[in-house]
Amino acid sequence: MRLTTPSRRGDRGDGTVDRRGFLGLAAAGALFSATRAFSSPAAEPAIDFPTAPRDRLAVASYPFRKDFMPPGGTMKLLDFPRMVVERFQVKGIEPLDQHFPSTDAAYVENFRKALDSAGTHVVNIPVGQVHGSFYDTDDARRNLAIATSKHWVDVAVALGSPGIRVHLRGVKGVQPDAALASASLREVAEYGQRKQIVVNLENDDPSSEDAFFLVEVIERAKTPWLRALPDFCNSMLLDKGADYNYRAVTAMFQHACTISHVKEIETDKGNLFRVNLEKTFAIAKQAGYKGYFSMEWDSDGDPYEGTEHLIAESLKALSG
Repeated sequence: MRLTTPSRRGDRGDGTVDRRGFLGLAAAGALFSATRAFSSPAAEPAIDFPTAPRDRLAVASYPFRKDFMPPGGTMKLLDFPRMVVERFQVKGIEPLDQHFPSTDAAYVENFRKALDSAGTHVVNIPVGQVHGSFYDTDDARRNLAIATSKHWVDVAVALGSPGIRVHLRGVKGVQPDAALASASLREVAEYGQRKQIVVNLENDDPSSEDAFFLVEVIERAKTPWLRALPDFCNSMLLDKGADYNYRAVTAMFQHACTISHVKEIETDKGNLFRVNLEKTFAIAKQAGYKGYFSMEWDSDGDPYEGTEHLIAESLKALSG
């Protein structure tokens, strides 16, 4: 998933949030705080994943972002679950945070009803707008990233999602700091543990989310509630070759739990990168990965046809 950060209410547009936005975030979180509470949180995630190939699949909303974006967009998030079932015959969905028009309790409840009505379920919520960095040396901005992530943990609880993915954004003039990032993310993961929500990191942004850096962050955090989200193709964007990408994906799958992104092609600055899907699925199988595979077509062409292609190839690989 290639992240963009458009301005929204309460967001200054530079990754920080004003006081009104922060208070709104806190108030929204309070609405969800009683949704699921555990006096004795499980030591490790215990998720009953499906085993049938089609049941392990999901469709991300990200490839259809043009359909969500004004002024020409006609898609509403409430309609997305039914579209996925009817068009793709898949019951798992992965809604991007930017496609939520609101995260207040009333809207989230309506979305949950739309999921139930369509017979679908959320497998993960990618959170791109954490409004700060987990290794920012500024305490306020770092704490804002933590608070935003905790809020989305609460949203995940309300929607029945087993996890969220948070974005480890870079900081201008600051080198990526695995120690500080892991300490911040451990706090989020401990909150996720109390709510039984897994927190995931994706090899997404080449500058701040290199796969091997994320593995270091995860291993430093020393909690099974902070895991990896392996994207099949994103590590190709570092332009270090296919071998590097497969080694990166292998390292990520060693720490994966709930979710992975199936992507065959990625384009960047006119360059096209392609991976072998069969080989990548074999890496996941070798790692003993039991979680979901979310389709994330991210190339030129029709995302509906692209998603159908990824589903067909995924079913072939998982049925073999």
